[in-house]
Formats: sequence, structure tokens, C-alpha cells
Amino acid sequence: MARTRPMKKALRYAVPATVAGATVAAVGLVPALASSGGSPDLPEITAEELVAKIAASDTQQLSGTVRITTDLGLPALPGMGSGGPGGGREEGAGAADPRGRLAGLASGSHTLRVAVDGPDRQRVSIVEKAAEYSLIRNGGDVWAYDSATNTVHHTVLPREGGRGAGPGETPGGLEKVTPQKAAQEVLKAVDATTSVTVDGTAKVAGQDAHQLLIEPKQPESTVGSVRIAVDADSGVPLKFTLTPKGGGKAAVDVGFTEVDFARPDAGTFDFKPPKDAKVTEERLDGARNGSGKAPYEDGRGGDGRDRDGAEGLPSGLEVVGEGWGSVARIELPGGGPVPGTDAAQEAAPEARKLLDGFTEEVKGDFGTGRFFGTRLVNALITEDGTVYVGAVTREGLAEAAGSAG
Repeated sequence: MARTRPMKKALRYAVPATVAGATVAAVGLVPALASSGGSPDLPEITAEELVAKIAASDTQQLSGTVRITTDLGLPALPGMGSGGPGGGREEGAGAADPRGRLAGLASGSHTLRVAVDGPDRQRVSIVEKAAEYSLIRNGGDVWAYDSATNTVHHTVLPREGGRGAGPGETPGGLEKVTPQKAAQEVLKAVDATTSVTVDGTAKVAGQDAHQLLIEPKQPESTVGSVRIAVDADSGVPLKFTLTPKGGGKAAVDVGFTEVDFARPDAGTFDFKPPKDAKVTEERLDGARNGSGKAPYEDGRGGDGRDRDGAEGLPSGLEVVGEGWGSVARIELPGGGPVPGTDAAQEAAPEARKLLDGFTEEVKGDFGTGRFFGTRLVNALITEDGTVYVGAVTREGLAEAAGSAG
């Protein structure tokens, strides 16, 4: 029988297993930039000391401009455009809703402006040539503004003991913008299945940095290496580059073109909706949805969308395996034959034709299914409606599906 864990504990292994979905939440907003200048001469440091330096970093303020480039090798699907910073934009009042918007950073190149002043004051602006999407937390208020549709989404966070909003997660995962949080998520994958070394120094965004090299030991992992440049003075991660085992350019290259560790101006976190903007209001501690329950009380947000599972992960998710070879196993709603498999060919020929274009049929101990591959993350959908996804090879997915049967 496959080895599984409850959702909470499974999060420790979800970083390598669900890289595509977690690129923004766990990887996507780590301040980073390709090295500039020569390699500085710094005192030697061990990998253990460098990891400890990251964990001990108490930097609470920073600001700068970040450049993100992601190339997972995803195919172009019919009707799926870039849609700007948030992928396919919704029109109307919901266009500014931060939930899912940052997932648009999982492909292509994007420029961000970031500012952080402690756990309850952050700002991220995704900048385009003709539009900007901003997400601002200021205490108990979270504002999201989409200039392309001139819409605003305002969320009032829950209060702790009547004293004000707590430091918990904000809609859209805004708090993961801080370098410390993002680095912590990545380092959770470091265990006996991982090699961790110090690989020289670098000059990153004008800062002297040590380079931490993380390499999975498991042969089924599609991750070649993760390289993190760590500021020599503060311990703040300044560079994050994830390279697939297959080689070529980085799958994820995220970074500062400028960085400043001074406290941002207080006005950076002020926001007032434009007079003609359409504003959607949501209170996570008082508003009621159609069920009569407070948002998230029944596993749904104020907009009625499913919010089941820890940290927004879908319900029914289990993790099979260990470390970088772990695979997320997800039961699709409704079960039954999956479009594109032999069992559903007569019932949905159009779906079969579509899936034939970017998936291929595979067979194994699990039966028959469809395989979808990228440079980093692969997925296997079996006929019974189960999805196996992870940064592992086709053989690794097939083994996980076979052992779970």
C-alpha cells in the first residue's frame, strides 16, 4: 500500500511534488536576480551555517524591483492567452480578486515592485506596459487593484482578541512575498534525500552573497538543482534559480534588479480606490455567504469558491513517497472515466481529440491513463479519475500510481 500522510504533514513534501502549483506560493516571489559583477571574496561558511543564517535572519524591511522568468515548457492550449499578470482575466468586479492572480507568474517574464515592512505591511505590484495589478496589505486591510479593468477588491482580515488583524495568511498568499518565508518553504524539502553544499560566492543586485546549492539525490526527481544566493550580511535570500535535470536554461529564475533594506516609506502601503472604480467588499471575520456561515467556515470563501484543504490545497490530496521523489495524489471530483482515456472515448470524442494533442496514453500496473509532461512537472491521469503530479519522471509517476492501486 502506498505511503501517505495527512494534509498538514504532507505540506512538508509538497514543495518538490507540486512545483508547478507552488511556483508562486513557495518559489515564485523569492527575491532573485542573475549574478552581476565578479565573485566577491568572502569568509568561508559551511552549508549548515548558511542554512542557519537564513533561518536566523530578522530582516523585516526591504523594497525593490523584481524580475521573474519561468519556463516550464508548457504547451499552448486553445483559447488560453497570457491574459496579463493574472493569466486569463475575469471581467467585472471579480477581476481584482487576488485569489489565483499571482499564479499567472508561473509562466513567461514579469516585472514586480515589492515592499515589505513587517508581517502586516506588504505591497506587490505586477507591472505591464499598459496596466498594473497591485496587492497591498496594511494592517487588517488587503486591497487589490487591477488598473486594466479599474476594479478593486477590498478584504478585511479577521481580528485577534478585538485588537486588530493577526499575522496570518492573506488572500493571494501575499505574506509569502517576504524572502524569509519563501526560503523557508523551499528549505522544508531539504532532508536525507538532498545534497546541500556551498558553491562559491556571487554579486547579486549589488550585494555580496554566498551561494547555496541544493541537489536532489533521488533519480526519479526532475529537479537538477536549486541555487540560492544569500546576502552575506543579512542572511536574506537574493537569488533563486531552479534548473531541471534535463539541462538547458532555468525553469525558474526570479530576482531583484534593485534592492534596498531600508524601511519603505509609510505611504507605500496607503491605498484609496479611484472614484470611478468598481469595488468589491469582503470581510473574512463577519461577512456571510449563501450558507449563512462566515467565509471559510464551511470550506468556501466569500465568493462561494471551494477553499477546502490546508493552505488552499484541494481536499482529498495525499502525498505518496518521500522528499524530492514524492508525488501528489488527487481524486478528481465525481470520479469515473477521464476524458481522453479509452473508457471515455465514445462518450467524449472531442475531449479525446483535444487531449491527444498534448498528452499520450500510458499503461502500467495502474491500468491505462494519460501522461502530460513539462520540463519540470509531470502528471498522470488514470481512468478512475485520479491525478498523480510531481516533479518526478514518468516512471516515478507510474510507480506511485501502481503502488497506490
